[in-house]
Amino acid sequence: MNNEEYAVVVDHATIRFNIASERIDNLKEYFVKLVKRQLMFKEFLALDDVSFKVRKGESWGIIGTNGSGKSTMLKMICGILKPYKGTVETYGTLAPLIELGAGFDGDLTARENIYLNGAVLGFDEKFMDEHFDEIVDFAELHNFLDMPIKNYSSGMSARLGFSIATIVNPDVLICDEVLSVGDIAFQKKCEQRMSEMRAKGTTLLFVSHSMDSVRSVCENALWLSHGVVKAMGPVDDVAEQYMKYLDEGGR
Repeated sequence: MNNEEYAVVVDHATIRFNIASERIDNLKEYFVKLVKRQLMFKEFLALDDVSFKVRKGESWGIIGTNGSGKSTMLKMICGILKPYKGTVETYGTLAPLIELGAGFDGDLTARENIYLNGAVLGFDEKFMDEHFDEIVDFAELHNFLDMPIKNYSSGMSARLGFSIATIVNPDVLICDEVLSVGDIAFQKKCEQRMSEMRAKGTTLLFVSHSMDSVRSVCENALWLSHGVVKAMGPVDDVAEQYMKYLDEGGR
């Protein structure tokens, strides 16, 4: 395999969680059972033997019902979660938009959080100074710069996070439902920016429950169900299979 050809390679990856099989109401009871080796867990596979390759410059929508493993997949690709089995390899810079408010301090103002979030993403103060106005203009938050982030709506936080993460063209842009909380006009604005980034060579991994959005910004799709790959390929083909599955009562 020529690694220069790919942005993301997931090879037979499994993510395993241990879930307590009984309810423990307090910390003392937990430690007593831990010492006596009486804690009982059951194994849950959030992803089960998943293989997935993304060529550089491709756009992939990751679809599936709640609990299917979509967000787990993105967290694994970003390195937040490590596979229990298998491997994950990424090539180039990643810009993850996975959880709203990640990298923000709720007690700081939006102005202060722009620099904080920029530092989290690896941008220095000089770079943020140069792009400050661009970030604010795109987020359309001129009148709220000196308001603490904790007073922002989820949509306002998403605007700011998306604007900061996309001020440069990363090699791989990863978006997990970040547009679902915004208004329609801003969603279209974000989709336009993603299209522009893709035209410049950015690889896109996009999770959304909106099939219209997936079809609009992605050429390919991966369908996950209970941690297992059900289908992958051209977005229209996979979306048709998925919608038929939902129409038939699948979950």
